[in-house]
Amino acid sequence: MAALQNSMPSLHHTLFVNSFPQKGLQKLSHGAFLCCKTSVSLHARAEHLSSSAAAASTSSHFQESCGRRQIIAAGIIAPLVSIVDRTPTAFAAETKKGFLPVTDKKDGYTFLYPFGWQEVVIEGQDKVFKDVIEPLESVSVNMIPTNKQDIRDFGSPQEVAETLIKKVLAPPTQKTKLVQAAEHDVDGKAYYTFEFITKAPNYTRHALTAVSIGNGKFYTLTTGANERRWDKMKDRLVTVVDSFKIFNV
Repeated sequence: MAALQNSMPSLHHTLFVNSFPQKGLQKLSHGAFLCCKTSVSLHARAEHLSSSAAAASTSSHFQESCGRRQIIAAGIIAPLVSIVDRTPTAFAAETKKGFLPVTDKKDGYTFLYPFGWQEVVIEGQDKVFKDVIEPLESVSVNMIPTNKQDIRDFGSPQEVAETLIKKVLAPPTQKTKLVQAAEHDVDGKAYYTFEFITKAPNYTRHALTAVSIGNGKFYTLTTGANERRWDKMKDRLVTVVDSFKIFNV
């Protein structure tokens, strides 16, 4: 635990901002890009089909048949090219109805988040998605360098959870409670997951966190919701934290 204690200043700097609602730091991103990308794709496809139709109208019956075969082949090949271009399936978060996947090929992690949440930019965090109506409903991923090779080198799940909750994941003015902590392995890599509650004067947040080590980094994913919406959101948040995986880069 001494190693984890020594990491607290850096951990606090990168993770602390996730412990309470953020105002004035949010910046919507990627939405316009997605629209643009979709538009270009549709435009390109429309031009392709248009040119194919023009060629077919001036061709012989044999050429028309070949053109139709080419269009059919293109319809089959295009999805295959799309699949090949993606991150290997072993490294990608498994798609699930009502969720969208995130795969960071540079930093080596993947997870799912509920459909409808939007990506925001918050200083000190690598990735954040949140509900714009319910600001306490969010998921964030953070990383700090470490020379440790295994999360178990920092102590038991309970020890790591209590240290992070008290010194990193909640402001010192908030009351905290560790509900449970556990360990599980995925493809030979150890992960700690824990559930905790933080109480502020004007709200109570129920949260889940997953931590692990890989690529020379200490990874932390935290998701949660207002206590009053916990029963409604619990299953979705469990899906988020369980989907978190690290892969080698």
